[in-house]
Amino acid sequence: MNSKLLDEIRETNLSYLLLAQQLIREDKAEALIRLGMSEETAELIEQLTTAQVLRIAASNMMMCSLRFDDEHVWQLLCKHSKDRSAAGMHAAILMAGRSVEQII
Repeated sequence: MNSKLLDEIRETNLSYLLLAQQLIREDKAEALIRLGMSEETAELIEQLTTAQVLRIAASNMMMCSLRFDDEHVWQLLCKHSKDRSAAGMHAAILMAGRSVEQII
């Protein structure tokens, strides 16, 4: 893997971890749904020190991934119709439902 790609992965990891910490600290319940993670994982991420975040972010492995592989959700998100906001809300509802199923 070339160094530019590795740098981009590390930068993405850092951005993701910092955003995750911010979401968790502002509203943990909402963060669990938006991030699609368990409460235990959220607590671990919330408690990371700056040094730990930097060390984890430096990994060459992506810390985040696409949360869904449902073709229906992707079709809703990619819709180019006049009613894109309704399609986006429908996709968000489907994804939120799946997040709750994963937590339970």
